[in-house]
Order: sequence, then C-alpha cells, then structure tokens
Amino acid sequence: MTRGRMGRHSTPKAYLDAQFTYTNDADGGGTRGARVIDSACVGNRVWYAAVEILENGVATSITALICEVRWTPNAKDGYIFAYKDMGENAGPCSDDCPEKILRLLPPTNNECALDWRRRCLARLRRRARRVEDGMRVRLPQPLTFSDNHVGSEFLVVKRGSRITFRSENGFGHYHIRNFRDLPWIVVPQTKVHATIFAKPPAPAMTA
Repeated sequence: MTRGRMGRHSTPKAYLDAQFTYTNDADGGGTRGARVIDSACVGNRVWYAAVEILENGVATSITALICEVRWTPNAKDGYIFAYKDMGENAGPCSDDCPEKILRLLPPTNNECALDWRRRCLARLRRRARRVEDGMRVRLPQPLTFSDNHVGSEFLVVKRGSRITFRSENGFGHYHIRNFRDLPWIVVPQTKVHATIFAKPPAPAMTA
C-alpha cells in the first residue's frame, strides 16, 4: 500500500496495532472483535502481537498474531508497505518474538503453536548467552570470507556492544552476520599460570 493508504499511521507497528484492534457486528446480534494487548515490530520485518479475542466486548481468549512485513519507505513507485498475517496456530517460520509477548500467551494444546513458542524461546536463550572479549568460539559449520579464509573457530573481539572476530590464530578481522542467533559453543582455553616459588627460610641465628 501507499503512504496515503496507511492513513495517519507512520510506521508498520502503528498501522497493524490499529488494524487488529476492532469491533464488528456479529451475525445474529452481538459483537465480535479483537484488541492488541502488546506488540513489537522487530526490525520492521516481523510484527508480533498478543491479541485478545472479544465476544460482546468480553475477552474469551488470547493468542499470538504474526505479520510478515515489507517496509520500503523510499520506494520509487510509492508502494511502501505490505504485510501477510497469520496466527501462531499456523506455525510461522519467523521465530524472534520478544519475550514480553510470549509471557502474555496462555497455555495451548495446539502442536504448531507449541513448536513456534519453543523455537522462539530457544532463540531467546541463544541470544542471551554471554559474549566476552577474548573468548574462543566454534561454529557448527565453517565460514568462508572475502579474503578466502575458511574457519569455524574464532576469537571474540568485543568493544562495548560491538563484536568482531579474529581467526583462531589471532589474525584477520571478521564480521559474522547474526552471530548471536547461531548455535556456537565456547571452546575451553588452557591458561598457563606463572609458577610462584616459596621464599627460602631465613637463616638460623647463632647464639
């Protein structure tokens, strides 16, 4: 859609929050609707929301709603925004839902939804792992870089929140895309400590 079709909404999150908060007249009387409790649009790529399903203004259930987003605000043809919506029961491929959304969801028996929630939680655990300067890490598969270096073990170079890598021998300067999402492991390093010798006893005093 164009910016004009988005109305007063200037971001995908604002538009989708409004789009999925509504009340409609139901066949046979009464109303049906939905209300977004909380949402996040991760990287303007995927919108995740915990949504209440309403019957006559009363919440009957809560579910997760996911929208794949295409956001190109500088598109030359003017079509800057598109989305595809699905419920968690469809087993979405995107699985970087924030923890704050997952915490709002009640238990479910739907296997597709359970699989999606497990994948989201596993990704959150991977991203929460501590990364320290000088740490040696190993990836499950070797990576090839533009300088033709091929390797699966790297030394972490951390400066504030910025993380880069050197080869296992300490050479090069590499970037690994989406490193925190990868299933890397820490390689234990043997540290050699300096030997400390005990001081010789003081000579005995003669009478």
